Amino acid sequence: MPSKKNKRKRPERPTIHPKNKYSDNPPDFSVLASLYPSLKPFVFHSRDGRPRIDWTDFNSTRELTRVLLLHDHGLNWWIPDGQLCPTVPNRSNYIHWIEDLLSSDIIPKNNNNGDIVRGFDIGTGANCIYPLLGASLLGWTFVGSDVTDVAVEWAEKNVKCNQHISELIEIRKVTDCQGDISIEDSNCGESVNCENKMDGNATVVEEAELLPSSSFDPPLDMNKKYSGPPLLLGVVRDGEKFDFCMCNPPFFETMEEAGLNPKTSCGGTPEEMVCPGGEKAFITRIIEDSVVLKESFWWFTSMVGRKVNLKFLTSKLREVGVTIVKTTEFVQGQTCRWGLAWSFVPPVRKIISPLVQKNSLSFTLEGLQRQFSAFHVLQSIESFFCLGGASCKLNASSFVVDITASNDQCKAILRDEAKHPNGAATCNPLEASHSSSYLHPPSNNLSFCISVFQQIPGTLLVKASLQHRDGPVPGVFSLIIQQLEKTLRCKFCREKATHN
Repeated sequence: MPSKKNKRKRPERPTIHPKNKYSDNPPDFSVLASLYPSLKPFVFHSRDGRPRIDWTDFNSTRELTRVLLLHDHGLNWWIPDGQLCPTVPNRSNYIHWIEDLLSSDIIPKNNNNGDIVRGFDIGTGANCIYPLLGASLLGWTFVGSDVTDVAVEWAEKNVKCNQHISELIEIRKVTDCQGDISIEDSNCGESVNCENKMDGNATVVEEAELLPSSSFDPPLDMNKKYSGPPLLLGVVRDGEKFDFCMCNPPFFETMEEAGLNPKTSCGGTPEEMVCPGGEKAFITRIIEDSVVLKESFWWFTSMVGRKVNLKFLTSKLREVGVTIVKTTEFVQGQTCRWGLAWSFVPPVRKIISPLVQKNSLSFTLEGLQRQFSAFHVLQSIESFFCLGGASCKLNASSFVVDITASNDQCKAILRDEAKHPNGAATCNPLEASHSSSYLHPPSNNLSFCISVFQQIPGTLLVKASLQHRDGPVPGVFSLIIQQLEKTLRCKFCREKATHN
């Protein structure tokens, strides 16, 4: 009988931030429904007896958010139909990551605002979720900006309904008459028909390794530029100082793209969800604004919805001469997002980066056909390796497949001796010559796990991690994951027009 000591331990998936209220105590829908009758009609029990929420129903997700903010944070909150409805645990992760940034000793502490921490929320929305959480959890002060009358009206209502923190939050209306402000306009730090006043102090702990994009990442369209309302330039007033800015950018280029995921309904207006060029163009404008406003902020941050955009954005940051770049991974259930932070403040100490041996690889599947879900991809991953003779164990609840492959099985997969599902061989798999020139199978069995994360509708992240962390990624592991990527792309993704 095999010893329990020999049982391999699967690498841990990224989890909720440890400071998050819900890290140890996730919401209990049954308890909440018993305490708040308005939630009861939206709670049902699945076959296994567990209480559930219908995530495809906007009214359901909105009522859950209202109840969580009231029950766990003492906040009164509401938004009208159609406005973006945030998930409280996910938004709390972002707040606590910024808390880590401010408390780190990589750059000097900010003393511009005394003991007050002051943040700027770009596009706060009708929900005003970040200022409300930051003020209630940590006592931070905020300026929340937005461009639509409805967003400003309801953000102000949500602030005024919470008198205990209302003095900490200012809602600032943005006029879109200066959407063409550029990095060359260095005197654009003045207000643009803005109102109200406020005051703040500063201070990376949790950091996600920025994994290299594989050779199969789709080309990035370099010509799409942001052309919407002002983000920072033209909104931040002359002489204002902030510890940080934060942003939940428009992830999509069209509303059709935003509606690809039939399993969720978080609402959202075009102004909240869509931007020409998508999040890449939007965050690039924040980077350009940050160059002009480098003296006004200690940290600049943004949420990122697509991993493929991190490489471009970090390259852009190097171009403009930032002193530090930080990334992290936000995971909530099967949804994955990234945090990107940068600063122009000289670091307190020189950061020495040791030689990092990478034990994980990842890639994104974009343009997923509507009839397929993350579970279909997970099943296909299992079939891919099983048909090569490898030992596989699929965990449907955590969306992970554990794989162990012998030397011969690794060779079979790479030489395409195994017949992969749905005719993957017709999609130009990796050349067999790789197996003779580059393939050096490990002396022992190759053991790894593959996880599937939802990023945004129509986009999945597939992440492969070696079980043994005491050595670099073998060449065979890298080639197998590349072949898997090609197989999954051929089977699940819509073909895109080729870019020159």
